[in-house]
Amino acid sequence: MDTRTMAIQAKKASIQMQGVSTELKNSALKKIAEALIVRKEEILEANRQDMERSAAENLAAPLLKRLKFDEQKLNGVVDGIHSLIGLEDPVGKTLLARELDDGLRLYRVSCPIGVIGIIFESRPDALVQISTLCLKSGNAVLLKGGREATLTNRILTQVISEASLEAGMPEHWINLLESREEVNEMLSLDGYIDLIIPRGSNEFVRYIMDHSRIPVLGHADGICHVYIDKDADLKRAVDIVVDSKTQYVAVCNALETLLVHKDVAEKVLPALKDALEAKSVEIRGCERTRGIISCKAATEEDWKTEYLDYILSIRIVDSLDEAIAHINTYGSGHTDAIVSQNQESINRFLEYVDSANVFANCSTRFSDGFRYGFGAEVGISTNKIHARGPVGLEGLVTYKYKLIGDGHLVADYASGKRRFTHRDL
Repeated sequence: MDTRTMAIQAKKASIQMQGVSTELKNSALKKIAEALIVRKEEILEANRQDMERSAAENLAAPLLKRLKFDEQKLNGVVDGIHSLIGLEDPVGKTLLARELDDGLRLYRVSCPIGVIGIIFESRPDALVQISTLCLKSGNAVLLKGGREATLTNRILTQVISEASLEAGMPEHWINLLESREEVNEMLSLDGYIDLIIPRGSNEFVRYIMDHSRIPVLGHADGICHVYIDKDADLKRAVDIVVDSKTQYVAVCNALETLLVHKDVAEKVLPALKDALEAKSVEIRGCERTRGIISCKAATEEDWKTEYLDYILSIRIVDSLDEAIAHINTYGSGHTDAIVSQNQESINRFLEYVDSANVFANCSTRFSDGFRYGFGAEVGISTNKIHARGPVGLEGLVTYKYKLIGDGHLVADYASGKRRFTHRDL
């Protein structure tokens, strides 16, 4: 089936999905979770084949790590589906109710976006998270994963599609694209696709933004920072830095640049060096950092780099404001954290760092839809319009206005015969 036909069918399915009940959506999600467990061995075998082929083709180590879909990741996505079932349906909520005049009532009501095209690299778990979020929010979806995950994505889409159809969902609500040519065709289908969400490298996301008239939601980079303030609990700071950097390095919310106040640098950097090197992290430091600990020299390019690897750049700063200025200059607006016991410093950091997620005294790795209780996420957005931060259910709906009258005519208001009351109900 060609991409245009797929998009046309998805558009028809999206109209049907607008009226699907919460009960039916939750029933379909339950069947999907059950089917993923029942067909576990098929799924894991497909991933083993993808891993073997990709390793033989010398796929980059961070992408290979993202590609792996083992039993632990399978259980994780199933847990995410059960969490999603427990969340309130975001569709059909009355966001505003206003009387314009006697018998003329205006309502703003949440509704699905329609057809969402999602392009992602390597991670098969993203396919499950994205498609189930689209189902719960009433959207049809076109999915395009990386070539490296072809077999895994194929079996996952088949399992999800068959289980949801058995539950009574509309046909063609979920669709899988497999070739690079299909991506370019998808980007031209602004008559059928309402939103594109790309997940991948900076260059990849920029390409999508530059080659489509369809609105694009997402982020290009995940250059995340932790700032250790002069009033930080230093043991806590070491623990937070290590978790932010090493808990899982190949993700957009992992720490890439550490900023340290000059007053605590000599105390905390040796302990940080020991803890990071114990996790095989390569440190690249500014000149002042290298005066305290031995490490590679950091360049201007390091402050702009998302490593997605066991590499961390460190810079010593003279003040909180210098740390904020560095983050707002070099950061990607994704996730940045301060470690401090000074509430005034914390408040200033949270107020003036211009990022989608700003944290105090906790790991950057908490920047995640599942951890926020959003039922996983389709991605993390650094946009400032529509949705920002982890995009879960609420970011996958828009709204429409419903106006209910009783023979009301604009001419009566233009002539002064009638007047608006504009009373909130």
